Amino acid sequence: MRIDTFNGENDWAKLAAAAQLAEARGFDGFAIPEITGDPLLHAAMVVNATERIQARTAIAVAFPRSPMVLASQAWSIQVNSGGRFALGLGTQVRGHNERRFSTPWKAPRSRMVEYVKALRAIWRCWELGERLDYQGDHYQFTLMTPEFTPPKSNLPMVPVYLAAVRPKMIESAASVADGLRLHGFCTKKYLQEVVRPAIDRGLESAGRSRSELDVCGGGFIMTGPDEETVMKNREWVRYRLAFYGSTPSYLPVMSLHGWDDLAQKLLQMSKTGQWKQMAAEIPDDMLDEFCVYAPYEKLPEAIEGRFGGISDTVELGFEDDTDTDVAQDVIKRVHGIASRFEAPANHYA
Repeated sequence: MRIDTFNGENDWAKLAAAAQLAEARGFDGFAIPEITGDPLLHAAMVVNATERIQARTAIAVAFPRSPMVLASQAWSIQVNSGGRFALGLGTQVRGHNERRFSTPWKAPRSRMVEYVKALRAIWRCWELGERLDYQGDHYQFTLMTPEFTPPKSNLPMVPVYLAAVRPKMIESAASVADGLRLHGFCTKKYLQEVVRPAIDRGLESAGRSRSELDVCGGGFIMTGPDEETVMKNREWVRYRLAFYGSTPSYLPVMSLHGWDDLAQKLLQMSKTGQWKQMAAEIPDDMLDEFCVYAPYEKLPEAIEGRFGGISDTVELGFEDDTDTDVAQDVIKRVHGIASRFEAPANHYA
């Protein structure tokens, strides 16, 4: 099993230092969100400051960006890092696309599938010299002149990961992407009864092997050197669950557990600005469904019990003052957990 850490730092000096620390601790990947900064720009900073660790966008919002623009950015990071970049994409929700990004919202599932295929068509044009002729319902790319064609990279194609919550988007991601990024707002029951069957359907529809798909995440992981620290960190998850539970996009997870009434209550509280009070509505038993929490010495076993057999990559963070030897030991033990993912398909073949 791979293990990544997650960092939304905007200060470039602090971001570089965090990436170097993550690399020293033995993390495989450094996941970068799009919250208050540009994840592509931050990924470039991360690979420039490190030598081994992979930078991942987790995620970049796809539709406000042209696939051609994003293909160029991702290509540059991949080339300058020696192949240490993974492009994580997501749709975001309709309101953010239309009202925050002024981007039309249309057929997000089929559009995202085309987005991935368009990226690969562009990269194949640059790497293999193929004529660019991508014709889809949502995207068309038919012009690429020598002046705008970068030199061959002689590297693997940038792996593309798609974020998904609902079954149909999970199916689409499994059919076309190199990796599936599951949301933290995900229970073990949802993983087993919704996510896994959707993955299987998506893979089967495309004639793909499970070994070609990296399944990432699917819940929150809270840890620390002792039980007191763990329980303190666990409370952060309670606030996140209240926020996500108030969002209609995540209702399928709530409904699977019979939490529809709570979802409606949280939604109404959010509409009246009761953000600080919402966390108190999340009971401990609900918190346990979403969160794996254990001190460092017990964490690998807890991760295997929750994610084993489904997820191939998990994300967590250590306390800032954690000894490097302690972090390396935890990560080494997580690496020992069996994973079904082997390697992405060779899209240049």
